[in-house]
Amino acid sequence: MTTRQDDPGPVALVTGAAGGIGGAVVRELVARGARVVAADAGRTAGRELAGSFAVDVQDAAGVEAMVGEIEERIGPVGILVNVAGVLRAGPLLTMAEDDWAAMLGVNVTGVLTVSRAVARRMVGRGSGSIVTVASNAGSVPRVGLGGYAASKAASVMLTKCLGLELAGHGIRCNVVSPGSTDTSMLRSLWPDADGERATLRGAPEHYRVGIPLQKIARPEDVAAAVAFLASDAAGHITMHDLCVDGGASLGA
Repeated sequence: MTTRQDDPGPVALVTGAAGGIGGAVVRELVARGARVVAADAGRTAGRELAGSFAVDVQDAAGVEAMVGEIEERIGPVGILVNVAGVLRAGPLLTMAEDDWAAMLGVNVTGVLTVSRAVARRMVGRGSGSIVTVASNAGSVPRVGLGGYAASKAASVMLTKCLGLELAGHGIRCNVVSPGSTDTSMLRSLWPDADGERATLRGAPEHYRVGIPLQKIARPEDVAAAVAFLASDAAGHITMHDLCVDGGASLGA
């Protein structure tokens, strides 16, 4: 995004704003001059925020009320970043129904619910940018992450299809797919202190390559990619999936 000194900056709504990547996206957009509204299951604090909401992204009525209040009190939402997500690891054959439902609910239905509430208003203005944070697991099969991978693959295609439907209204919809990123979600998958080294070198027994760049991504690395796709610098980019994984998916 670009702002003049006398321009208050676009209103940007970020879901999952209390998490590692979500928090980094908030900071990056604020630094670039946006008026950022943070949404999460629990209210997010921060003096730099234009607003903060506690909301379940699956709750259509709650989301609609939130977006309506943002537009009335702060301004029209020009940027939406869908970061809210949950991960439940485990084999598909034994995965609990509740875990499957939670991932589809937040990672897919949540993206649709928030995107629709915002996009319906963007259509009338003829502009807007939506970025969904997915995962490289959405394009590369992973042992023990089948439910998560399926939900992220669905969120990618949902966002691309939305981008196709909205392109004629001047609204761009893109995806950022991170790989292993230094967040509490990643660390929850590490069984011991050797987790980082194991992630870097890969796990041949699980058909998973390591990270060619030999480093774990920082949340800020992902946030920079999000901010680019949301900005005017990416004004002719839509329905794109930008992978930020240090080469872990080998360009797949």
